[in-house]
Amino acid sequence: MNLLTDLPSNLKEEVFEELIRSKNIRIERIVSKGHCSPDDYWYDQDENEWVVVLSGSGVIEYEDKSKLTLNVGDYVNIPAHTKHRVHWTQPENETIWLAVFY
Repeated sequence: MNLLTDLPSNLKEEVFEELIRSKNIRIERIVSKGHCSPDDYWYDQDENEWVVVLSGSGVIEYEDKSKLTLNVGDYVNIPAHTKHRVHWTQPENETIWLAVFY
């Protein structure tokens, strides 16, 4: 398997693919192409989330309105219950995220 190939052909919506799940960890590949979270939506997760951008780029916005731009190779750890959303992803290319929830 390869995280950068076999991309979904239909990217009308952002695609979340669970790769591994166990009692204490979940790993997902997320594929975006011009997607962002709805204006009134915030992720508020029970788990910590470590996320890295494998291709493309995106911007994460936090509830305090601060924004973090992530390019290829950039990563961030988002503590549980830190409200955040995807503010922007590249519209012309796929942004591939690897998210580890723990």
